[in-house]
Amino acid sequence: MSFLADSSAPTLLTARLREATRQEHAAARRSPFIDGIASGRLPMAAYAELLAQYWFVYESLELAAGAMADDPVARRFVYPELYRMPSLESDLRFLFGPRWQSRITALPATTTYCTRIRSAAFDRATGYVAHHCTRYLGDLSGGQWLGQAVVGAYGFRRHGYRFFVFEGVDPPLFRARYRERLNAVPWSRAEQDAFVNEVSAAFRLNIDLLAELWESWT
Repeated sequence: MSFLADSSAPTLLTARLREATRQEHAAARRSPFIDGIASGRLPMAAYAELLAQYWFVYESLELAAGAMADDPVARRFVYPELYRMPSLESDLRFLFGPRWQSRITALPATTTYCTRIRSAAFDRATGYVAHHCTRYLGDLSGGQWLGQAVVGAYGFRRHGYRFFVFEGVDPPLFRARYRERLNAVPWSRAEQDAFVNEVSAAFRLNIDLLAELWESWT
């Protein structure tokens, strides 16, 4: 399900964004790596590697949140309740053991992704919000399905899947309110264009990351 699938979006920006990222949404849904972990066809170690790569991505993104916290637009999209680093570290400790940090390494596609976040999201609201909404709204939509799938596939009980759990957050309500806030941003047409283009770039970076993971496990 697209995180921008609400066809009742009140202004042009989310409608433009939905149309501009239609192909990227479809490509992400067709990821063989995601299908492999959702079905349990890939080993648990492959799932652990996905979370390891996401640790690097979210480290960059949540550092960007701190850097942009005083920006008049970006600060509207700094939501500490969405931060994933504590949950990721809990999952990685469970999956890799107490020395998990010494056992994970960023893949080339992950390094490229993080470099893009650091170049686009630390000093421009359009870049920060683009990467923020791509990741977190994805986690609150398709990510909720994937979380349920991996619990069933790998038999997790209390640990190993906390990345997908947003304590105190109602995903559908949060997504709706997020879209409203996004539509209310007073960006010029040029700024909207920059935002839409960066969301497309963020999608492609994630697709490239998933493709590299698939190649490394097949």
